[in-house]
Amino acid sequence: MDDLDSQILSILRRDARTPYTEIADEVGTSEGTVRNRVESLVDDGVIERFTVATSTGNVKAMIEVGVDVDVDTAAVTDHIAEWPAVDFVWQVSGEQDIVVVVDAADTGAVNDLITQARELEEVVSTKTRLILDERVG
Repeated sequence: MDDLDSQILSILRRDARTPYTEIADEVGTSEGTVRNRVESLVDDGVIERFTVATSTGNVKAMIEVGVDVDVDTAAVTDHIAEWPAVDFVWQVSGEQDIVVVVDAADTGAVNDLITQARELEEVVSTKTRLILDERVG
């Protein structure tokens, strides 16, 4: 990955629907070069997916989840990722093992998700942070 790829990724992070012609104008290359670079980034697994960021007026939160030491963290992560209000689930290092980013209708719905996580037998702790503001890098 070179500087041109980084510039293209930066634009796509802000808006994955940006037309290739617009990206080409911004980075100073041709539309065909941008198209080929994006296809290569997808083929190489650098771009995993194109997604939608929403501004729903909902409550967004990060629920940090700790699991027991002998637990298959990937299995817990896969299970939680299926919950409807979940945007992302990350396996992380540090005090907690999993971070769940949710987009819930209100704080009651966030609390329901916390309860749902705590009811999993593998879960030993949770810590929640409300997301007050968000910027795309």
